[in-house]
Amino acid sequence: MNIRSLFSLFSSDLAIDLGTANTLVFARGKGIVVNEPSIVAINKTNGEVEAVGKEAKDMLGRTPGNIVAIRPMKDGVIADFKVTERMLNYFIQKAHGRKMLVHPRIVIGVPSEITQVEKRAVIDSAYRAKASEVHLVEQAMVAAIGAGLPITEPSGNMVVDIGGGTTDVAVISLSGIVYARSVRVAGNEMDDAIMQYLKKKYNLLVGERTAESVKVQVGSAFPLDKPLTMEIKGRNLIEGVPRTILINDEEIREALGECVATIMNAIRVALERTPPELSADISDRGIVLTGGGAMLKNLDRRIREETGLPVSIAEDPLASVVLGTGRMLTDFKLLRRIAIE
Repeated sequence: MNIRSLFSLFSSDLAIDLGTANTLVFARGKGIVVNEPSIVAINKTNGEVEAVGKEAKDMLGRTPGNIVAIRPMKDGVIADFKVTERMLNYFIQKAHGRKMLVHPRIVIGVPSEITQVEKRAVIDSAYRAKASEVHLVEQAMVAAIGAGLPITEPSGNMVVDIGGGTTDVAVISLSGIVYARSVRVAGNEMDDAIMQYLKKKYNLLVGERTAESVKVQVGSAFPLDKPLTMEIKGRNLIEGVPRTILINDEEIREALGECVATIMNAIRVALERTPPELSADISDRGIVLTGGGAMLKNLDRRIREETGLPVSIAEDPLASVVLGTGRMLTDFKLLRRIAIE
């Protein structure tokens, strides 16, 4: 047994999907070790971190004045540098079972249209969280790998990764991105649309957690076979008291209409800009959906109806990005080809 393999036994390499909604961490040789919401609760009086992840999410919209629950990521990029660093630190420590002296090599997935400044912010945050090396990869690319697409072959693969902050559409061939576009409409935007709709139509004020559960339970992109209804509780804006109303899937579909149309448009543009040889491959293979947004009911049917292409959903859409990023930890040759500098 040589030194190298001995070292790799103790290796602490991590792959991180630093998402707007959730952060997932994949540890080499262990699999996914962290999967929690990207939220940090901070005590304003002393600046201490009260909670991170799931615990902090439970506090969203329910905190007393001295505690704020912050989502440090917005639109797939870092909006709050200090808080992101603390969140990363927490997740890295958690991934290593709280061992203090680890300096892992880290691979992080980022949206494709991210600016130099935004890239720098991600890299700096990871270095401050004690990484020894940091590599960035494009989310659409690693999502395709995580979804099991044969990206190294000379044939076209199209992946649509719908996350919390961004939707990344990409056409990939020969381990390179032929076309990529990132639109800042995804899961969070859908939650917002639901909040606005209920406010306008029913004068009902609901929080983001309620909006999210409405989206998950009755949200859809194309008429459902069986209608769904759901009771939601919120505050009536006119009387100022709590109210419960009954909504159905059709209303929520209307609320989500614009968001879904934006995503459809991004897909259409990608198909128009794809070189003809690759278009032929895509019409055989179809489009693969990944990310949490891929779970929106009947979104695959809607895309199928509008493009006429086969559409499939990745096996574990929420984990596609982190699984693909995790592959980079053992396949350095591929990492070298697709890392962005």
